Amino acid sequence: MEGYHVPVLLAESIEALNIVANGCYADLTLGGGGHARAILEALGPEGRLYCLDRDADALANAPVDARITAIHADYRNLGRWMEYYGVQKLDGVLADLGVSSHHFDEPRRGFTFRDDGPLDMRMNQLGGVTAAEVVQGYPEAKLAGVLRQWGEVERAERVAQAIVQARAKAALATTHQLRDVVLEVYPGTREPHKVLARVFQALRIEVNGELASLEMLLKQLPSLVRQGGRVVVLTYHSLEDRMVKRYLRGDAQRDSKVLEMRDLMGGEAGPFRLLGKAYTPSGDELYRNPRARSAKMRIAERR
Repeated sequence: MEGYHVPVLLAESIEALNIVANGCYADLTLGGGGHARAILEALGPEGRLYCLDRDADALANAPVDARITAIHADYRNLGRWMEYYGVQKLDGVLADLGVSSHHFDEPRRGFTFRDDGPLDMRMNQLGGVTAAEVVQGYPEAKLAGVLRQWGEVERAERVAQAIVQARAKAALATTHQLRDVVLEVYPGTREPHKVLARVFQALRIEVNGELASLEMLLKQLPSLVRQGGRVVVLTYHSLEDRMVKRYLRGDAQRDSKVLEMRDLMGGEAGPFRLLGKAYTPSGDELYRNPRARSAKMRIAERR
C-alpha cells in the first residue's frame, strides 16, 4: 500500500536472496508489501511466497497473486506454519525487523512520542499487554530493568522512579503523558528525541516480546532453510543486530555445542555462513527515506 511503509534496501535485499524462479520463500514481515511484490517479480509461475505479519492491518497489503499465502502470525511460529502448509524447506527467508512507517504515523497505535495517542504499542491488537499496562503495573525495579535492558536508557532507575511517582497521582494513559514525565528526568537535554526514542523502544520491545520472537525464529532457521538457501535480515538497533550476527555467525550454536560440521580448515562451523559485513543504506536512499538511517542488512547462506 502506498505510504504504509517504504521498504528499506529493497533492491539489495532481493539480490541477496538470490531468488530461484521456482523456489519457495518467506517474507516474515509483510508490512506495506514492498518486499513481497519485489520477490514475486523475481519468481516464476511455479514459485511460492509465504508472507507473515502479526499486525492484521498489514495483511490488506498482500499482493493479489495465486503464488502468495498471507498469514496473520508472529514469525516466532514460522516452523509451525510451514509444517501446516506442507513446506519442507525454504529457499530463502527475508525479515525486515523495523517498525513500519504506518505504526509511527498512526497516533492511535501509540508507537510515537511526537503525536499524542493511547499508550498501546501492540503489533497485534487482538491481544496482549499494552504499554499503558506496563507503565501502570510493573514494579519500579522491573520497569527500570526493561528500560535498561531493551532501551539501554541512561538513568533508567530515575526514569522508572519518576514514572512510579507520576502514576501514583494520575494514570499514565497517553504517549504525551509519558513523554512529559520522562523529560523531567533530563532537564535541559539538547536531544530529547534520542532520550524518548530509547524509552519508547524499550517499552515496545517489552510489549511485543520482540527479541524473544527473534531468538525463537533464529533457532528454527537451520531446520527450515535448504542447503544453499539464503537468510536476509534487516535490523534497526544494536540489540537486534548483535543477536542476528551471533546466530548467523554460529556463535550461539558454538556456545551450546550444537554444531553440524567443520569448516575447510577443520574448525567448528555453524549451520550458516555470513556473507560479508553488514550492508547499510546509501546516501541517496537516506535522502529519500531518513527513517532508514539505522538499518543494517545481514546476509547468510545455509551450509
